[in-house]
Amino acid sequence: MQPDSINLINKYFSDLSFQQQEQFKALQELYADWNLKINVVSRKDIDQLYLRHVLHSLGIAEIIQFEANAKILDVGTGGGFPGIPLAILFPEAHFTLVDSIGKKIKVVKEVAEGLHLKNVQVIHTRVESIPKKFDYIISRAVAHMDTFTHWTKGRLISKSMYKKTGIYYLKGGDLTDELKNFKKAQIFELSKYFDEAFFENKKVVYIPG
Repeated sequence: MQPDSINLINKYFSDLSFQQQEQFKALQELYADWNLKINVVSRKDIDQLYLRHVLHSLGIAEIIQFEANAKILDVGTGGGFPGIPLAILFPEAHFTLVDSIGKKIKVVKEVAEGLHLKNVQVIHTRVESIPKKFDYIISRAVAHMDTFTHWTKGRLISKSMYKKTGIYYLKGGDLTDELKNFKKAQIFELSKYFDEAFFENKKVVYIPG
């Protein structure tokens, strides 16, 4: 198996449709092309896109399966992670990807259009400015948890029809101090789901809605 390719995604997600396969395959060329114009993925990571960005994003899917019609907010999406890979995996759910940096949002919008993702909305703004509410909030290490929950306060639907609503946050390292104020937080070690050494210290933090 090639160390960084669509085969890495198939290793863990074996029931992808033909369309999903094609969308995941297209990510490498789309990001490599856009990265030459606007650097949204570090140059050392672009050759390991499927490991460090795509599969890492899909780690959330090992913890929660987003239902059809669920509304998901990706805060500080950067180059479109974790939102874009998850939108491919859950085509019946609705994803809103937000970032305050315009050049990154431009790339995300072009990638979403290039993949023909009908379930993705891309917005250039700060999360505090979004009036809508969501069933789930996702993100990848954009801020300390205290800061992140302050930014996203009031953005979750208070009485969602889904059971496991809340924040799903990709983080790494020792989170003991950072989560001391979050008594209900649950930590899921991605090394239990993925074999690669990259995931040895990677986690998904779930904070119930």
